Amino acid sequence: MPNDIKYRCYNFSIGIIKYLRSKQWDAFSSIVVKQLMRSAMSVGANVVEAVNSSSRLEFKRYYEIALKSCNETKYWLCILRDGFEVKDNEIGELLKEGNELSKILASSVLSLKLKK
Repeated sequence: MPNDIKYRCYNFSIGIIKYLRSKQWDAFSSIVVKQLMRSAMSVGANVVEAVNSSSRLEFKRYYEIALKSCNETKYWLCILRDGFEVKDNEIGELLKEGNELSKILASSVLSLKLKK
């Protein structure tokens, strides 16, 4: 399904939102939470922008940004998990999906770079 990545990114963002809303965050951890929200929402937003791009180069660039945002999201999830000792299955599932999305996006970017 050609739009599968778009829906997976959307569901990933929704999963992050629901996870973060389900917890109580202090002022210190809320700094990380805000960064996590920004990067997670950027993944899907850039994939959607890529769909409406006017050239292959622009499409590739949006996917590159989505990949960077996805990697940043994984970073912030790991900071919450390890730095704030948030140990639960949900954060592990979000990291797993983030890893899968990163692989898909990286593969897409590589394929786009090889096509001239």
